[in-house]
Amino acid sequence: MTHPALTVRLDDDVLAETELEITGRLLQASNATFLAELTTPKGVTSWVYKPVEGERPLWDFPHRTLGLREVAAYEVSRIGGFDCVPVTVYANGPLGPGSLQAWIESEEEAVSELVDIVPSRAVPKQGWFSCVEGLGADDRPVSVIHADDPRLHTLAVFDVLVNNADRKGGHILASQGAVFGVDHGISFHTDYKLRTLLWGWAGTELRPSDLESVAKAREEAPEQLALLLGEDEIEAFVRRADLLLNRGKLPRPRGQWPSIPWPPF
Repeated sequence: MTHPALTVRLDDDVLAETELEITGRLLQASNATFLAELTTPKGVTSWVYKPVEGERPLWDFPHRTLGLREVAAYEVSRIGGFDCVPVTVYANGPLGPGSLQAWIESEEEAVSELVDIVPSRAVPKQGWFSCVEGLGADDRPVSVIHADDPRLHTLAVFDVLVNNADRKGGHILASQGAVFGVDHGISFHTDYKLRTLLWGWAGTELRPSDLESVAKAREEAPEQLALLLGEDEIEAFVRRADLLLNRGKLPRPRGQWPSIPWPPF
């Protein structure tokens, strides 16, 4: 059964008949991020609204483009069949244009079965990968770990393809058996920017389903991305896809760029 966050459709005609109401603010987000309700002729749905005006300028990404990158990530996920990003569109809201993403009611217990922080002495011997080690609040060694789960593997492949620079543990959600990634505003850079917790499969061969998804996205996504990204960014996306298809393996961390986002959660 397909998750509702992947099936809702908001085209221009539907958006023209809607009313978006801000109902709260997500204070933990680094940019202005709001919880909103969208009222359509078919009912009321919940969304995450990120207006362009609330984007914090970054030194390495063009200003006022993060919302467009959020939509671009969804389009790659949808077209390639990764199905790991909730429906995301670009629309006008009460605070101006920005991205709208279907709200995911994430299940905390299910997420802890995918990514977690545990004492280093307690890292499970099977079914888990250790991502990074550090010291906890009590100065004892702790490890950030992720599960050897096929749904996370799909997300890891997707992150390489879109060049995601911020795959924190907190950006992984679980709901009704599905796993989603959110917060893709700093993706699609022309330079190598991959920062992720999901290094457990580094250097391993891609599955046939991965190769099919990458190939499909490589062939069909650029037409949609032309409305959202720069030409050089689309060319870089195609090069990353070709590299994955030619090598048939997930990359390993590179030394010239931090491989883990900080903080990791």
